[in-house]
Amino acid sequence: MAKFVFIVPPLTGHINPTLSMGAVLIHRGHQVGWITLDPDLGAKLPEGGELLLIRYNESDQQKQDSEQYLDIITKKIVYGIDSIKFLYEEVLIPLNRHSYEGIAGWLEKYKPDLVITDHQMFAGAIAAVNQKLPYVTSVTAPAAIKIMDELPKVHEWEVNQIIALQEEFGVTKSTSIACSGLLTMVLTSKEFFGELELAPNYHFVGPVINRRVIKTEFNWDLLHKNNRPKILVSIGTTFDHEHKKNFFAKVIAAFGQQNMTVVVVSDPSLFDVWPDNFIVQRMVPQLELLPSLDAVVCHGGHNTVCETLINGLPMVVIPIAYDQSHVAGRVVRVGAGLRLNFNRFKANHLLEAVLQILEDPVFKASAMKIKQSFLDAGGTEMAATLLEKFSVNEPLELSNS
Repeated sequence: MAKFVFIVPPLTGHINPTLSMGAVLIHRGHQVGWITLDPDLGAKLPEGGELLLIRYNESDQQKQDSEQYLDIITKKIVYGIDSIKFLYEEVLIPLNRHSYEGIAGWLEKYKPDLVITDHQMFAGAIAAVNQKLPYVTSVTAPAAIKIMDELPKVHEWEVNQIIALQEEFGVTKSTSIACSGLLTMVLTSKEFFGELELAPNYHFVGPVINRRVIKTEFNWDLLHKNNRPKILVSIGTTFDHEHKKNFFAKVIAAFGQQNMTVVVVSDPSLFDVWPDNFIVQRMVPQLELLPSLDAVVCHGGHNTVCETLINGLPMVVIPIAYDQSHVAGRVVRVGAGLRLNFNRFKANHLLEAVLQILEDPVFKASAMKIKQSFLDAGGTEMAATLLEKFSVNEPLELSNS
């Protein structure tokens, strides 16, 4: 039996893959813990998982500030390159600086055989290096790697932020250690990632999707009461600012009079009245819902896109910030969907795009091709197998295929 520890930021899309990997490792007889600032994570852990909660003095201002990270991301209105600068300066660097002491303390106490750090939890890598513990990296947003090729100056700036933090905590390497030289697992397929060749320590394992069933009420009878096309519209949980209402107003104008069923992830109180062909809920059972749908409209969050493609569905992507523009570009490049500009699209543009991906079979065929590449990459089982091998220092030949 080996002992593993995941180090995760307080972001659902980054946490969920670790829950899936951890569940498999526990099932195989290993001990698994999660180091986090989020006390609510305990209720989401697989049976047998250990919550290693970072605790600070309740009067500590940093403690109070740490609880605002997710809220900051949610409320801030940022786009494009500015969103990357904001993410590092106002969220990631403060989050990692604040987390380091607690992470280091838990590593010393827990004594794992292998540390698995999220690619945005640089403090985990720094603490592992300082304690001479082997660590691997889980990359939930592959754009973090692709940016070195697509936006080299931005990538250089990001690396410099990480190096400065490393130096602050005693790691004097002149390169970033955020991605492990031992093993960096990229949670997508080579086909969806694109042409950039990576070093042998990078391994494409495909999407790692947490399939734990969480009971969510949903009107399945209403969804299936007719055979008209069914689509999902979601811009995730990251954006909750004033522009959300404007976005969904366009969605209503686009689809309100159409012969289709539209499942919308939104606060129903956003509007007094929604069209009769809409099913509007704050939360939906997305993984259970996707197999019943014909297409998806989304913001380009990597998890939502992967969940859509692993169901072989075409999509219209409307990126807002962070890595979403890159993800949208990949959707278009592989032929699985179309892209619209969040600030400029009008209702008629959205309707035309959705009708096009529904009516042209090329989009569905391309989505199915990426689905197969995801399945071939191995997913959760492959990721867990790699972690097992590195936990006992077994030699393993890696490939980028």
